[in-house]
Amino acid sequence: MQRYWIWMLLPLLTAAAPARGETRRAVFQGPGTEIVWTLKDLDPSLPADWSPFQFLVLELRLSSPQRFDLRIHDSGGIRSVRLAPVPGAWIRSAVPLAFFTQPPHTGNDLASVHNKARPMMFLNLSGTPGELKSVSQLGVVMANPLGAPSLEIRAVHLTNQDPGDALLEAKPLVDQFGQWMGDDWPGKATSLEQLQAAWAAEEKALGPGDFHYCRYGGYEGSKAKATGFFRVEKVDSKWWFVDPDGHLFLSLGADSIGTSAVTSTQGREPLFAALPPPDLSAGRAGGGRAGASFYAWNMVRRFGPDWSAKWVDLTARRMFAWGFNTVGNWSDQRLGNAHRVPYVVTLRGWGIETGPMGVPDVYAPGYAATVDRAAAQQCDSHKDDPYVLGYFLGNEPPWPGRESVAVDAILAGPESALKTAAKAFLAEGDSPDRRKAFLYQSYRRFVEAAGAAIRKHDPNHLNLGLRFGSSAPPEIVRLSKVFDVYSLNNYAYQVNQTEIDKVRDLIDRPILIGEFHFGTPGRGMTPGLKQTSNQEERGVAYRYYIENALADPSIVGAHWFEWVDEPSTGRFDGENYNIGL
Repeated sequence: MQRYWIWMLLPLLTAAAPARGETRRAVFQGPGTEIVWTLKDLDPSLPADWSPFQFLVLELRLSSPQRFDLRIHDSGGIRSVRLAPVPGAWIRSAVPLAFFTQPPHTGNDLASVHNKARPMMFLNLSGTPGELKSVSQLGVVMANPLGAPSLEIRAVHLTNQDPGDALLEAKPLVDQFGQWMGDDWPGKATSLEQLQAAWAAEEKALGPGDFHYCRYGGYEGSKAKATGFFRVEKVDSKWWFVDPDGHLFLSLGADSIGTSAVTSTQGREPLFAALPPPDLSAGRAGGGRAGASFYAWNMVRRFGPDWSAKWVDLTARRMFAWGFNTVGNWSDQRLGNAHRVPYVVTLRGWGIETGPMGVPDVYAPGYAATVDRAAAQQCDSHKDDPYVLGYFLGNEPPWPGRESVAVDAILAGPESALKTAAKAFLAEGDSPDRRKAFLYQSYRRFVEAAGAAIRKHDPNHLNLGLRFGSSAPPEIVRLSKVFDVYSLNNYAYQVNQTEIDKVRDLIDRPILIGEFHFGTPGRGMTPGLKQTSNQEERGVAYRYYIENALADPSIVGAHWFEWVDEPSTGRFDGENYNIGL
């Protein structure tokens, strides 16, 4: 009854919006082909100088969950952001113009810096920012459209006040199971009875796969020195992990193996036909708003009130059946603590989470003690566990290649020892090269301090590094020699051989791929960072990637991102990728 009242209110809210003009329609039929409208085509009242305004407000409808670039043509250049609106319905969304004019500088890793969420739209800040003082045209372009998706725009205006986002149609888009109602696909649940039948069939069919793994996931027929813990060794010119029993081990894992899959619900209630019960509250989602997990609700439907422990057992069984031998980053620690699956540990407390652009304050007088304390608190419970593969120090530092933006963020931030050190360093000359030198110096202090603290409190386990996003400058790679394993995330159809060769030539460390994936648009979700044409092609792409990666003598494993599809209505930062296993 309450949700029906909100839907009935929507026409009243819409009536107060600026008058709509003629609907403009674009059909994306070729890769990278741009469709352009002049401002006069969209609304003759739109000015050329957008600098006095803060928001671009759009009423639009996108037929397919495929992201597109919105491009603003200014005399000084093209400004763009990548948009993923709620598909299949008319929506209103306000895009902050600062996303076009200012480089992104808030966040501690690449995703938090570049992903931004609106209630009806997921944005990625992927363009080159600049002024908007002489705008002539708006364009839209889709990198690799599938199925000739269409975009309709019926209102465009500028404002200084955020009018809020809204669903402009009185219909829910997500069903009680968390599925997108505007799409159909093989296996889509139409009833609880159908789901129960599918679960019963899985229970009957799910069994251990035959991958010739030992108890730790190493290869039974291999033999090297056993130390009781995971280590690395080069054997016949190829790097390997060696498991605690002395078997050669290649790490095949998945990230984010858990049950949260939280999507923001507060203020977006009209999107959902039903919401999980209040006692299944999943805490806060993006922007501090209340969130819910349909995935957890479905586990309750499957297993009842004691679903959580049974989910751990089911997940381990699935891993064994599918050939995965590692619990990857950001996963439920119970899977590893059950001493059934090797797992990684992500350490925190270095100051990355609170530092500007993920740069910790390594110049603070008590930083060494802070790092030591963080390592002691986190390593103590893991140091004797043979199932620990190793420790990640962090994820995708966003400043390599953006050093000037990071230094700007440091200088614009609150007073700190880091800010004082930056000012003193740049007082002798402020240039792009000097800014790089300052951040490289800061990075060296960080990795040396953190590495020493980990080794002090846990000499048994591997330092797996920082999971760089795609690439890092040669200076950073050289300073990363303190790691036992060099980790990087690599979203491509095959590994970036140039980057692998760089690491091999500069420091010759074994390399772990921390993230990769392939997705396809559909089910209300966008395809992720690397697109395939359908679900079957995702499997072909996975096999191609893994076989080529593990044939490289430096690569010792690859972890898929991620275990579960992201919610069609977006996770905490708006991401809604169709990339789960």
